[in-house]
Amino acid sequence: MRLSPLFGHTSLLALAACLAISASPARAAYTVTFSEVGPNVLASGSGSIDLSGLTFVTSGHTLPEIAPTFGTEVAGLAGAVDEYSGTRGPTGFGIGVFTSATIGTGDLVAIQQLIGPPVGFVDVPMGYTSGAPLSDTATYDNQSFATLGLTPGTYEWTWGSSAADDTFTLVAAVPEPASLTLLGTVVGLGLLVRRRRRLRNLGIEALAGRARVQ
Repeated sequence: MRLSPLFGHTSLLALAACLAISASPARAAYTVTFSEVGPNVLASGSGSIDLSGLTFVTSGHTLPEIAPTFGTEVAGLAGAVDEYSGTRGPTGFGIGVFTSATIGTGDLVAIQQLIGPPVGFVDVPMGYTSGAPLSDTATYDNQSFATLGLTPGTYEWTWGSSAADDTFTLVAAVPEPASLTLLGTVVGLGLLVRRRRRLRNLGIEALAGRARVQ
């Protein structure tokens, strides 16, 4: 994530103090799922984030993008965010470098996990209230998991402790092979034809039975 600073040091301290007072211990969870849809890749996120256990760092601007090799994912409409540190989790989920989304919609939410200090970050919409619902998307036109360098699987980041534990989960759904899709279609058509033949045969047998009775 590449943030453009918005506030001075004094403003940041004041905002940090307010957030520390209003932080809620309620458990929450946010999940973003990546899927190959036609020639594109769609990321769809929803849930909520509990800011308890995180430390406010700064505010700035960012945009929807993905960089699997740097443990970075951002979904939502480009805009202003508040950044917090304190996450634990995988430092990567593929070999791809930065790729900007073609378009993003909804609440801007991000994860970035570094190898060394200060370790990991979560971005939420500026002024976000801990535990409030979040929903967003990011679309990558003419891309695939392969071109994004995204390795299919489930990746989870956590922070906090006890009842305040929270999670940010990234799911890269395994693409269904075209051959399996074709096989499923063929099998389905075969079963349909077989059923129709069976019904036709039953109809013929019923007519033959009536004829014998008459």
